[in-house]
Amino acid sequence: MKAFVFPGQGAQFVGMGKDLYESNEQARALFEKANEVLGFRITDLMFDGTEEDLKQTKVTQPAVFLHSVVLALTMGDDFKPDMVAGHSLGEFSALVAAGALPFEQGLKLVEARALAMQKACEAAPSTMAAIIGMTDEQVEEICASIEGVCVAANYNSPGQVVISGDSAAIETACARFKEAGAKRALPLKVGGAFHSPLMEPARAELAAAIEQADFTSPRCPIYQDVDAEPHTDPVEIKANLIKQLTAPVRWSQIMARMVADGMTEAVEVGPGKVLQGLIGRTYRDVAVSGVN
Repeated sequence: MKAFVFPGQGAQFVGMGKDLYESNEQARALFEKANEVLGFRITDLMFDGTEEDLKQTKVTQPAVFLHSVVLALTMGDDFKPDMVAGHSLGEFSALVAAGALPFEQGLKLVEARALAMQKACEAAPSTMAAIIGMTDEQVEEICASIEGVCVAANYNSPGQVVISGDSAAIETACARFKEAGAKRALPLKVGGAFHSPLMEPARAELAAAIEQADFTSPRCPIYQDVDAEPHTDPVEIKANLIKQLTAPVRWSQIMARMVADGMTEAVEVGPGKVLQGLIGRTYRDVAVSGVN
């Protein structure tokens, strides 16, 4: 069975999507539609901007979404998924690519998500850190012992978990993890504590927009971040998407479930190769490739 997977924030690079825009008429029309919907030429920033331009959450999220979705929509018969999933922001790309949400509505939701998250980040000093070489249980145990907000936010692969919370708590946690024998406890250069309780104001703001969007059943099951289960019911998909901002991304659990359900091939659609690396290192029998 073939899975198509979609990357999240952090995979962006200057020049992303430019070849596609120049060589494919359908892609060009979709990119121009996005410029119109967003009210600024995001393509100028994607193709010829600076790394600093692309790092702004309000630019990064729509840019990664656009690159992934336009690629999927212009693949024609080559895009035939038996299952899809997306890492954090990538879940929105997966939903649009799989036909559960119209392109323009998906883009508007991603824009609303980016702006709401930016606002939540500015409300309190917060950050994230990657913990390498500890089990999920060890990470959860140490996070629970820290004063302040400190939670497991991304279960990326066995032995690689990202934690999220207020800056002081994450700093304390990193020292505690090193003492406990973690190979690395590495603070990340991010704008805030994504997938933690500190994103509650953003979740509440985004919930209203998600409720009003026209979701339909996708062409194949989507394995969602909050529970790592396959879903096709639009009501369940919406509810899980609303929970996503304050809940952890269960990526390693999604991969395990997809493999158990028969995944033999995984194709990453969008910028970068992060997901290919996470899948390929853990599941040697799965054929991994990318479309970017």
